[in-house]
Amino acid sequence: MSDDAHLVEQRLGGQTLVEGGFLELRKDAVRLPDGSRATREYIRHGGAVAVVPLLDDGRVVLVRQYRYPVAKVLLEWPAGKLDAGETQLGCAMRELEEETGYRASEWAYGGEIHNAAAYSSESIWIWFARGLQAGPPRLDEGEFVETVLMTVRELDALALSGALPDVKTQIGLAWLLRWKAGEFHLDWGCKGAAPAL
Repeated sequence: MSDDAHLVEQRLGGQTLVEGGFLELRKDAVRLPDGSRATREYIRHGGAVAVVPLLDDGRVVLVRQYRYPVAKVLLEWPAGKLDAGETQLGCAMRELEEETGYRASEWAYGGEIHNAAAYSSESIWIWFARGLQAGPPRLDEGEFVETVLMTVRELDALALSGALPDVKTQIGLAWLLRWKAGEFHLDWGCKGAAPAL
């Protein structure tokens, strides 16, 4: 929004505290809108995609995997981080096939979310996929993922019971339900096959 200048913080400088394989922990000095100064510690992340895969029979494809930071097995949409130079759609195609074995003939962009904007720069771009054809998963070394098929109603029941804590999966489900109700537009103009792996 063009009238947000009174809320914007200006970066004055900063440093990298820790640099990992795909995350960077930063500490920046900022000037606040009232002219005072503060520091901001945050994680710099290159971004990721999540895929809402729709089967012809009305079910959806999800994955279950152990998430070490929260020490839980979570039910999620297939997802993964963007590789350097990779497009969002290319990443979505790659992650869907790697994690589940499915390829899609049609793709639609849902939108962008910030899952932890208070302390992370990560964006997750959510894509919808249909026209799915099954194949063998191609998991990365050290990746243990279980593919799950369920109805949208079953997934919504999990969400309503509090058993679906993953934010990208909650948002993707909400958009899917709104699309099915005719309240959310998806442009299925992205055609194509998964890139060679």
